[in-house]
Amino acid sequence: MALSKQKIPGTAQHFLECEIENCEKNCEFYCNSCHQQMCKSCRDQHLKIPENINHEVVIYQQRRRQPPMKKCKIHPTKDIDILCEECNIPICSKCSTMQEHRGHHFIDLETIYTEKFALCQKELSKIHTYFVPASQDLQREVREDATEVKQIMDSIRTSMKAEAESLKNMVDTVLSENMEELNQIEKSLLKKLKSQEKTFDDYIAYLSDLVDEFQSYLSCTELTNFTTQLPENLKIKSIPETTKPVTPEFSSAQYNKHDVAKLLGKVIKSDRKAELRRVKPMEIPPTATSMKSTSEQTKQCKHVKSDKKQTMSLSASVTKVREFYVPGVDRVFHVSLDQSDRLWISDEYGNLVQTDLQGNVIQKIKTSGGHGYHTVTQDRDLILTDKDKNIINRITQDNNVTEFIKTGDWRPLSIHSSHINGDLLVGMLKELNRRLFGMIVDSEAKVTRYNKTGKELQNIQRDNKGQRLYDYPHYITENINGDICTSDLNKEAVVVVNKSGQHRFSYTGQKSEFDPYGICTDVLGHILVCDSISNTVHLLDQDGHFLSLLLTQQQGVEYPCSVCVDDENKLYVGQLTNTLTVYKYLQ
Repeated sequence: MALSKQKIPGTAQHFLECEIENCEKNCEFYCNSCHQQMCKSCRDQHLKIPENINHEVVIYQQRRRQPPMKKCKIHPTKDIDILCEECNIPICSKCSTMQEHRGHHFIDLETIYTEKFALCQKELSKIHTYFVPASQDLQREVREDATEVKQIMDSIRTSMKAEAESLKNMVDTVLSENMEELNQIEKSLLKKLKSQEKTFDDYIAYLSDLVDEFQSYLSCTELTNFTTQLPENLKIKSIPETTKPVTPEFSSAQYNKHDVAKLLGKVIKSDRKAELRRVKPMEIPPTATSMKSTSEQTKQCKHVKSDKKQTMSLSASVTKVREFYVPGVDRVFHVSLDQSDRLWISDEYGNLVQTDLQGNVIQKIKTSGGHGYHTVTQDRDLILTDKDKNIINRITQDNNVTEFIKTGDWRPLSIHSSHINGDLLVGMLKELNRRLFGMIVDSEAKVTRYNKTGKELQNIQRDNKGQRLYDYPHYITENINGDICTSDLNKEAVVVVNKSGQHRFSYTGQKSEFDPYGICTDVLGHILVCDSISNTVHLLDQDGHFLSLLLTQQQGVEYPCSVCVDDENKLYVGQLTNTLTVYKYLQ
């Protein structure tokens, strides 16, 4: 079996022997003048010799390297041993006396060689001790990223197939109708062409008969037949006029890829800025504190998103922009953005008001109440759930109220209008008919997706193991990647599934108790959730990793209930008062 050849690094060490005759001790010193390895005793003897008194003897590691010996081409008996600085060429000592080098400055080639050799040794040491291990670490990271990419791509493929399957029946129906219409048009055109074909059959038969009559006329011997005009029956009738068929056209301009993407979904290349892989420093090892700081910075960098106008990132600190009181509500339990200067704000008692950004009330509506029970669509219609009647209402801008969706036995608790495709995501609860002294013994919960017309598209209730995903989904939102993020009060967790309904992760806080309330996401894919027990707002990344406590009691936050990020990336936080506070946390 052949052995693989391995390169021995330049920093490898081995035992050196003294080169003085008849001495077998280990080498410790080196004479730069005569280029010999010496032990301590041989060094002492070497320097006692009068002609060696000016020899430079150093410890072996500080030795000058002897350059490769090469004869001068001009003076073959001389070795090249110096460098002409002006001409930058190596020459021999005799060359230095020549006219072209007169007055030039010369450097000992051995000195230069030693310096370069030491520099190379230093660089080799860096390669073996730092660059190779660091590159191997990054290579492992690349392989891990490749595995993660494959998993993400498989998940996207599953989602794409699910979306395509949901459209299959509709496409088949439309195709069948179009085919039937085309068949009818074809049948009509062929019938008309068949009639035209019969017309020409009759005309050709007429011409054949006319030929016979002409032949009969020509064979007549009566001269009078040729002196008079031709009989009327021998005049040729004109060729019948017919029309060419007008076939239908199939125009592909009736829809485009964008229209298909709305129905089917499409792969969107992320516009997040690709982060540089972190390369560990070479010389100064980081302390525990600096390592933690760097880790937090790395986590932040993973969620930087670049858009057409600017690159957003987390600010170093959170700044309060303004604060105002909202008349007409006891507490700010939920906030929905209406437009750039309008908000819908509600408490748990059914008071829902529309305000401007200074808290001035524009209109007020009495509802059945709840937590995250209202949202605003892309068309600026207000959608709100009625948990008492099990319906979802739509209120248009002209205040036209309609019962949009009936949810049957399921109580709609929370609702969110997707900014991606306009779908409605609804968190629901179904109380089972097992009650003890009027108390609910058991219940079921789910998240249902409806399209913009109110058609049910998807129900999400259990994970791949058949376990219940939800207990009480009282707030719901959607992330930029299509993930459905739900704040579940009874589970004391944030439950996140992907667009296909597959469970991705659950976040249960940083302490033993976690009381999640209002939840929202931002343009970087961060998840922000209120924790009313610890009086904090938690900041998570897109994959559920905890980044920081964005807001705490030290910043004046008490019992936060609702969060919302507007189009200018400002954060609105509602509390157990009628106070709404606005913060800036992105830059």
